[in-house]
Amino acid sequence: MSTSRFNQRSIAPVLFLAPAILFFMFYVIFPIFQSMQISLYDWDGLGEKTYVGMDNYVELMDDEAFYTSLKNNVIWLILYMLAIPAGLFIALFLNQTVFGMRLYKSLFFFPFVISQVVVGLVFTWFYDPSFGLLNVILGWFGLGPVTILGDETWVTYGIIFAGLWPQTAYCMILYITGLNAVDPEQIEAGRLDNAKGWNMLWYIILPQLKPATFIAIVVTVIGALRSFDLVSIMTAGGPWGSSRVLAFYMYEKAFSEYGFRMGYGAAIAVILFLIMMIYITFFLVKMYRDEKGR
Repeated sequence: MSTSRFNQRSIAPVLFLAPAILFFMFYVIFPIFQSMQISLYDWDGLGEKTYVGMDNYVELMDDEAFYTSLKNNVIWLILYMLAIPAGLFIALFLNQTVFGMRLYKSLFFFPFVISQVVVGLVFTWFYDPSFGLLNVILGWFGLGPVTILGDETWVTYGIIFAGLWPQTAYCMILYITGLNAVDPEQIEAGRLDNAKGWNMLWYIILPQLKPATFIAIVVTVIGALRSFDLVSIMTAGGPWGSSRVLAFYMYEKAFSEYGFRMGYGAAIAVILFLIMMIYITFFLVKMYRDEKGR
């Protein structure tokens, strides 16, 4: 009887996890390897595939639009990381018992629940040179209208700023959850040792927030690299392709008027995946070394 119960207990977790694992394998892992395979072919998505080996990757090396997209993705990766400390400090502010805190939490949580399409439309109106709030505020100081989304120099930064709004809210939620799990005994011990302010945050609170920080880094990196929605809604890659990112350029090559080049689009997707894995692996190794050093 005891052996039967033991077998049931050991099998139950596998049975519960099996559907999720199958979905993950079928919709995530399998498409990754399929994309790697398709990147070795010249294919329009319907006709017969023609094996071309590494030709798609060789062509990428001479593609100016690819380098523009890659440069913009690097800018996205660097600046999007601002969402993590911003989310942390907002979470620290909201993790207090003061009057009206529920209202403050709702206001900061609001950007997370709206779609990227809505965010893109809101910031498109915000940046509008004719009636946008940004140029209205600049007008109060006697400054002329600025066409953020029409300027090749500023358009990428304008879109990133729009993306930081909901991403900061997401990181804030992760850190609020992490702060609720902070050991109060360690906080009290720190106060007895006269730890205050920055010392309390750096040596006592942040080490306990490492799981939340890791998740925040992973989702922020993924969000920066798959920044398709905002680019598509706000500029469609313009002006003159200056705001393209790899995800949007992949879509253009594979599905739009550029000729339905599935193999070339898949090659871009593979490069994007490799960048994502390198970035996440770097932070994993760094966190492991920091943990080992302690």
